[in-house]
Amino acid sequence: QLQLVESGGGLVQPGKSLRLSCRASGFTLEHRAIGWFRQAPGKEREKISCIDDVGMPTDYLDSVKDRFTTSRDNARVYLQMTGLKPDDTAIYYCAADEKRFTTCGGMHLDYWGPGTPVTVSS
Repeated sequence: QLQLVESGGGLVQPGKSLRLSCRASGFTLEHRAIGWFRQAPGKEREKISCIDDVGMPTDYLDSVKDRFTTSRDNARVYLQMTGLKPDDTAIYYCAADEKRFTTCGGMHLDYWGPGTPVTVSS
């Protein structure tokens, strides 16, 4: 089973924080670029950010770039979200290329996780 698995979502009040995690099931995230995406009901999927194989984050969505931070360690990729707003409510996904040693600019979106829901509401 080649799959990504997201975790860390939930219900949170506006202005609070969450940290999402992305890990691999059946393969390793090492040396892979990983993208974060989200999709809200009735809206198109948005790319949130990407982090390359050596840990350089890039391509933050304009509406989140001052609030969200992507990082990684040897096993997981993280999305730290602060100052959450109701408009951040969505299903959050991570995605990876089947190939290793790719850049964020050249990556394909071959593997996806099932998503973790984030609901920002009072």
